[in-house]
Parts: sequence; structure tokens; C-alpha cells
Amino acid sequence: MAVRLFAESKMNIHLQDVGGLSLAARYESLIRLSQVLDIFRTADRLCSFVVAELESVVRCDVIGITKFDKQTNEVTWLMLDVKTHNFNAKPIAWDGTVSQLVFESQQPLVIADVDREEGYPASMERLRQMGIRSVCVFPLKTPVRRIGAIYFGRCYPDAFPEEEVRFLSLVAGTIGMAVGSALCFEATQRVQAELSHEKSRLKLLLDLTNSLGSSERLDIQLLKIAVSLRQIMRSDIAGVILPEAGIERLRASAFDSSERAAISEAEALPYFDSVSREVCHAGTPWSGRTDDLPPQWLRDPSKQTAACIKTICLFPLVSRSCTLGVLALGRVVENTFTRDDLALLGEVARQVAIALENTLAYDRIADLKDKLVQEKLYLEDELHRELIGAEIVGESVALRRVLQKVEIVAPTDSIVLISGETGTGKELIARALHKLSSRRTSAFVKLNCAAIPLGLLESELFGHEKGAFTGAVAKRIGRFELANHGTLFLDEIGEVPLEVQPKLLHVLQEQEFERLGSSHTTRTDARLIVATNRDLATMVENMEFRSDLFYRINVVPIYVPPLRERAEDIPLLVRYFVQRFAKRLRKNLETIPTETMNALCNYRWPGNIRELQNVLERAVILSPGSVLEIPLGDILPAEEQSPQNRDGTLLESERKHILAVLEDTNWVLAGKNGAAARLGLKRSTLQSRMQKLGISRHPK
Repeated sequence: MAVRLFAESKMNIHLQDVGGLSLAARYESLIRLSQVLDIFRTADRLCSFVVAELESVVRCDVIGITKFDKQTNEVTWLMLDVKTHNFNAKPIAWDGTVSQLVFESQQPLVIADVDREEGYPASMERLRQMGIRSVCVFPLKTPVRRIGAIYFGRCYPDAFPEEEVRFLSLVAGTIGMAVGSALCFEATQRVQAELSHEKSRLKLLLDLTNSLGSSERLDIQLLKIAVSLRQIMRSDIAGVILPEAGIERLRASAFDSSERAAISEAEALPYFDSVSREVCHAGTPWSGRTDDLPPQWLRDPSKQTAACIKTICLFPLVSRSCTLGVLALGRVVENTFTRDDLALLGEVARQVAIALENTLAYDRIADLKDKLVQEKLYLEDELHRELIGAEIVGESVALRRVLQKVEIVAPTDSIVLISGETGTGKELIARALHKLSSRRTSAFVKLNCAAIPLGLLESELFGHEKGAFTGAVAKRIGRFELANHGTLFLDEIGEVPLEVQPKLLHVLQEQEFERLGSSHTTRTDARLIVATNRDLATMVENMEFRSDLFYRINVVPIYVPPLRERAEDIPLLVRYFVQRFAKRLRKNLETIPTETMNALCNYRWPGNIRELQNVLERAVILSPGSVLEIPLGDILPAEEQSPQNRDGTLLESERKHILAVLEDTNWVLAGKNGAAARLGLKRSTLQSRMQKLGISRHPK
């Protein structure tokens, strides 16, 4: 065997003169070296300095320092300086090496001749590759710790006599203390870094608890969570992905990315969309490389997640009843998330899910509360209207035809377009449709489109968020949302501005809308009933009303005839209104003179039932006794009013002339060959005259 411990030297070497230095000078150099070793705080820098400085103390062809890694069971080179050959100092297996023998025995080992050594074949082969013939190996240690080994090798055999071994043992001891100190400092730094990181994680959980309990908006809270989570988890992107209400798609409610990722929310979400939906539906987390994603999780198997993201972690936000969304993190390097990372994410996901569930529940309660308040106001108004006797009264054929159509249409959810002159009772027909439908237990919400200023109509229809515009000091629920599962009655639909009509068409087609100032989509299940006293078909021709909206609302048209076309109902209406007003005014009216009733029946009533109601209320107030008295000037036909006989005849003649022209032009008002051009009038002037004279086209 060529191995020996303190073997006798076979070489003629003078220790008193090594490298030009006496033995005393070598010891003195070693002392000076030991005095400066404690300034190095990292093992790599220390070993580099040691090997460089040992040139003046020890003449060797190779000096190497190894460290044993218990986790990998490998020998790691802290420093390897080879003078004769280039050698790749890769980690080597522990078992069966010279380092293992020295580490376990804690005794120096001298190999006089590598070529004659039969043991440790792997170690001997590496030494031969470096051109080394003899080697001296010492344990690298401190009084309390074993580190590894230090190698001294020379390119000729029998190069380490006993005195040289003793001196090198002192060198190894000095270096061992310095390396141990440096490794201890590095370990302390690592522990401090880990403690700092753990402190940051605990602070994240504490800040998360505090922020989720704050009064800030949910989207702001989630954004803060995403920013903190990305930094603590050392990720490049982080986000909270929530599903749209009632829609099978996801949206990023909060998203944060680093400069290294350089990816926006719009770029990330399409890739994470399908993957997040799978995690959301499964309710279990997924972590790993993006290349390992199951193909069925991707909309397009040729696409992975965003090109720069190599590692992702998706954690479902699971509440007590369902999965509310997904917590998503990504890294641009293939650095998988550890068990500690997943444990922390689990804690974060649980807290976010609880807070999210509470916030959503609070929002639903707040919305329901606002809706109940609004419904209360509407129901009080409805009750008031019923208490004052707003009922459909009449037995005429025309009215029975309308009511028969109402009974047929009411059970359906189809849109109804009620047309007719002003004052004919279109709102009563709409209420009858609601009361006869399956939605009668829900709200009947009314909006007069002509009574709302142009700038507020959209807010009235769809609602708005706080701060959506100047004066929006609080969130407001719109009529479509308020009428959910009920009926929405839009009176004077012809007065809706052109710029609002596309949004109205969208909500009718898609059953969804967005409040002003909000990006969240709200679903609605409101049945729509609209009414107008204008000719919408003519408005479409004149580009005053969208044709697509007209066709969308003209599903079931109902025409309410004017009072002059149902004269047989006038006596019933007169008795009804007289009794109601007399009861309210506490008067005892027992008689309605025949001439008064005849005059009421013969009058054309251009204002229809509303005019009749007002005339009768005035008559009840002014009648002093038990007989209803009405000034004849209010109700006599125009030709019987002597002071105005000539004017009445003229008006009737004008009415007949306009009717004749309308029939001749097939009721087309505008255009070169329209009735307005033939009469020498503007279209708006003709419409005004038609309304004054009580002229309307009967539906076919």
C-alpha cells in the first residue's frame, strides 16, 4: 500500500529551505496568514484567498478544500486550484472516497504514490487526471463541527515527509477554523434571511387580516393582497380571479406583475382563464410547470399560459358552499413552489375566501336592502293608486276586445307595446297585464321617459355607482334591477333619446347591463311593457327612433281606443267617477240629469278619460246640491255652442279635410308625397293639429 500516516520520507528534501523560505519563515508566514483570515465572511472568498496566499508557505501542484453536504450526500468543492491540468471540480458522490475516510476517522491520510494505491479507485482516477502522484489529506474541522477535508498534492511520489505533514497539519487546522467561522456566518445570514422571510410571511397574514376587515372597497383590498403576495412569494405575477356574476367566464379582479414579467392583465387573463376555471370547478389547488398542464385544461392546446410564465400556482378560494374564485401566482423561471409556499397560500386563500364571501354577502344584503326600500316606495305608490280607484271601467266592444287580448298575453313574458292617444288609460292596461301574470307578486315598476331629464334617464334605467358622475353621492339601483322578476313599464317610449336606445336594446336582447361607473355585469329578469302616444313607425322613417329597437318592442301590440270610439262606456265612467269624487269630498250627489249625460256622451273628448275625469271632478266640487251640475260650455258639441258656432264648424271642416288627405296618402306624414307636403304644413305642425283634432290611425 502506498498509503501511510506520517510515513517516512524517501526523498532528499530540506524542510529548512522550501520555496526559498526557512522553516521559521514558513511558520511566521502561517501566523501572519491566520491573523487576516477572520476578515472574510464567505467561504468562497476565504478559500480563494487561502489558496493564493499558501503559495508562499506551501509549494504544491494542487490544493483543494471540500465540504460534505448531508442533504445531497455529496462532496462539494469549496476551492480546487490545479497547477498542472484544467479540472472540472463537480460535486462527487460521498461513498468510497478519500474524503469519506478522512471525514469519518478525523485523521490525516498520506498517499505516497497514487499509481501504486489499490484502494479508492474513483478518487485515485481523479488525482491521476490532475497529474498528481502523491497527496496528503487532512480533516477540515472546528472544535465543534466537522466540515470536510483539505487536499495537498504534488506531481511526484513520496512528496510528504513527516515534518511536512506536521506543518501541513497546522495549516489545515488554521484553515479549518477560518472556514468554519465563514460557514457559520453564512449559515447565520441564511437563518436571518429565512427568519426575515418568515417574518414577512407572518406580517402578510396579519396585514391581510387587518385589510380584509377594513372598510375599503373589495377591489382595492384584493389589489393590495396581490401586490404583497407577489413580493412575499417571490413571484413575477399575482392576481385574484373571480367569475362574472351568472356568466361562465372569469375576470381578474386584482392583478400585479413585476418588471421582469412585463405582462399586463389583458395578456395574462386569456391564458389563465381556462386553467383557472378548471381549478375553480375542481376546488383543488394546482402547482407546477406550465408545460405540464393537462391539454384538456387549455382552450387551444397549442397555447400554454403567457409565454414568459414558466411556473404557476393556482389556489381555489373555497367558501362554505362554493368556490368563489382562484388565487393565481406565476414565475418566469422554472422554480416550483415549495410545501411552505403552498401552506402559506392555503392560509391566505382561506382568509381571502372568508372575506370575499362576507363582502359578497354584505353587497347582496345592501342591494336587497336598497331594492326593498325602492320597492316599498313603489308599492306605496301602487297602493295609493288603487285606493283612489284606478280601475278599468267599461263594457264596450272595443274595450272588451282589448281586455280579451290582455288576458291572452298576460301569462307570457313577451314584450307588449301599448299605443293610443294620451289619456286613454294605457298605464291601466299595463297594470292589468302585470296583475294577470305570474309576476304579480313582484314589483310593478313604472318610468315615464318623457318626465326624466336627458342626462339622468340612463341612470334611472340602469343605476349608477357612487362617484360615477357629478352629484352621484351614493349608489343607486336602476329600474331594470329593481324590476327583476317583476314588470317594468316604460311610458312614453318614443321620448327615449337616440343615444340611450342602443343600451336599451342590449338589455332587452342580452338580459344584462352595467351600472354607470361600474364594470360589473348585472343580470335582470324583468318583463318589459312599453307605451306611447306617438306613431313609432313614422318616427323610424324619419330617423327619430331606431328600427331595431322598434322591431324588438313591437312583439305584441295593443291599441287602446280613444273615448269617442267607445261612447257606450261614458255613462259607466261618469257614474264611477262621480261616486268616487263625491265619497272623497263627502258630498251627496244622487242625480245626474239626462241632458247632462247626453251632453257628456256626445262630446268628442280630445283629452279622453283624463279629460272626462277632470271635468267630473270639477263638477262635483262646484255642484251645490244633490244634482250634478256641469257648465254646458265644457261639454256641449262645438256646433251647439253659439258663441263659437262658426269656429266649431271650421274645426270640423279642417278635421274632415285632414282625414281625407291622410287616407289619400295612406297615412304617410313626411316625404315629398306625404300628407304634410300636400297640406302645406310641417310634419310637426300636422302632428300637433292631428292631436288637437283627435285624429289617429286605427291599427289594421
